[in-house]
Amino acid sequence: MSQHDLISPIAFARALPRFLLKLPKMFMGLRLGANQAAGKPVGLGWCLEKAARQNPQGTAILYRDTRLTYTQLNQWANRMAHFFLSQGLQKGDVVGVFVENRPELLALVAGLGKIGVVSALLNTSQTGKVLSHSINLVKPKFAIVGEELLGQFNAVTDDLELPPANRFWLADADTLAHPGQAPKGYRNLSLDIADQPAANPPTTDRIFHNDGLFYIYTSGTTGLPKAAIFSHGRWMKAYGGFGYTLNLGRADVLYITMPFYHATAMCVCWGSAMAGGAGIAMRRKFSASEFWDDCRKYGVTCIGYVGELCRYLAERPAKADDREHQVRKMIGNGLRPTLWKSFKDRFGVTEVMELYASSEGNIGFTNVFNFNDTIGFCPLPFAIVEYDPENTCPVRHKKGFMKKVRKGQTGLLIGEITDKTPFDGYTDQTKNKACILHDVFKKGDRYFNTGDLVRSIGFRHAQFVDRTGDTFRWKGENVSTTQVENTMCGHPTLQDAVVYGVEVPHTNGRAGMASITAHEGVGDTSVDLLGLHAHLTAALPHYAVPVFLRIRKAIETTGTFKYQKNHLRREGFDPALMAGEALYVLLPGTSGYAPLTTEVFENIHGGKYRL
Repeated sequence: MSQHDLISPIAFARALPRFLLKLPKMFMGLRLGANQAAGKPVGLGWCLEKAARQNPQGTAILYRDTRLTYTQLNQWANRMAHFFLSQGLQKGDVVGVFVENRPELLALVAGLGKIGVVSALLNTSQTGKVLSHSINLVKPKFAIVGEELLGQFNAVTDDLELPPANRFWLADADTLAHPGQAPKGYRNLSLDIADQPAANPPTTDRIFHNDGLFYIYTSGTTGLPKAAIFSHGRWMKAYGGFGYTLNLGRADVLYITMPFYHATAMCVCWGSAMAGGAGIAMRRKFSASEFWDDCRKYGVTCIGYVGELCRYLAERPAKADDREHQVRKMIGNGLRPTLWKSFKDRFGVTEVMELYASSEGNIGFTNVFNFNDTIGFCPLPFAIVEYDPENTCPVRHKKGFMKKVRKGQTGLLIGEITDKTPFDGYTDQTKNKACILHDVFKKGDRYFNTGDLVRSIGFRHAQFVDRTGDTFRWKGENVSTTQVENTMCGHPTLQDAVVYGVEVPHTNGRAGMASITAHEGVGDTSVDLLGLHAHLTAALPHYAVPVFLRIRKAIETTGTFKYQKNHLRREGFDPALMAGEALYVLLPGTSGYAPLTTEVFENIHGGKYRL
């Protein structure tokens, strides 16, 4: 990144008039999200009831051939709320929710939220010990399982600390019309709620800022998933902060294909739509080939995204109807700088509301000025401090305090913990302690360690650089995996590139390694390695060019398209662990990648090649 990426005073001044037009409504949203007054009802249920009062017949959800109005959705959630109250659930209790993207999931979470019960939003891709750990971790009173996930759930029932009588089932259908018949050992939730009242429960007015809304599971960099607490107050921050800034209206539809067990879909996107009385169109799973057809079908005006979703769309062959839709806005995170402008130009998007936030964090950035290539602006107390990637910790100077980086420099992003920016944290208190930095700039202050490296670009804006666990040191220099991945994906023969550091005997630091996949139509052994090497050496400093390449048929990702790097690091560059995959190395004194055979591997370990 160069100096021209910095926000200049002239650029800021030009963007200021547009910002000032948004400011009154933004201010209203920020006040709404920041309100922590004792006895002031807030939260998901409160927001849904408000939308149902103000836009009763407006579209709330579009899914396949189903349309639900705000009245219908609210009444459905109310029946859920009254039923679980009748089952003895109380504020603070937990219910495990294991349902894929469909309207039943949203009605259930809203209904539980109205009575102060915490939904544990289980990752629908989890299986085995990881799934049973995630469930037992939060000690749920009940579990709700979608028919589509019954096999995964049944495989772990013997390991659960949950009585069989407390397991509910939802048919994989439009359960309002077709409740189905529950399998043996499960109660049919759709039938159980059928005779419950449709009126708003009185408990909605007794849900306050600090009450728990749901658990969202974060994988971190090691170990089993952690459950991050998400309060109703934090929902209000997303609803007010993002929703009142995005400024959708009742005629708008926001399309969401990301999993609702993550905060981007559940809070940022759904909250933003609800804030304007807009509808959401939801899909079970993302499809690049059907994405724009769905947008046309549902009259979508805004899309929710993560960066890789945008890349998959951009890699589709250009079509004459690429702009034949109503989408003009998008909200999400992770849009790559190399893709930003071309994506907007090709698909006719005029506003990219890139944001930065985390399930457990206490600060957020939003691109309210609609600049390119930035995670946005943050009005909350934060700092970007010097970071030592070799020792994986922020730098402490002579007096024991940290030092902020200058404009244009990269450092660790930290958020000050105050009464207005609290740290809700995880269920595990030991993990909470590890995330909190003490005595940062003065004795007694506390900051949340985001674990992210960002670049200060001026006027309280930043650019995302990398996760601290992903950045590694090689040849005495810091290597950003995100930068290298972006560069590699700019080569025409590559579809995916996952970059990470691996340990090499007789060296300091970690050498760069990339697991790559070829574009459709390019064989695994037909990647243009010579051209790729020329592309990398022209665009990257020598120390950032990957030493090792591993060509794979597919790259494993999470439900939100994040790369799964931990096992790749463990396997390193050992040919015996590659299961027949092609492996290459850039040896000293050579001008291109050569096959990494068992003999070459042994010679590297024996010190013959000094990488």
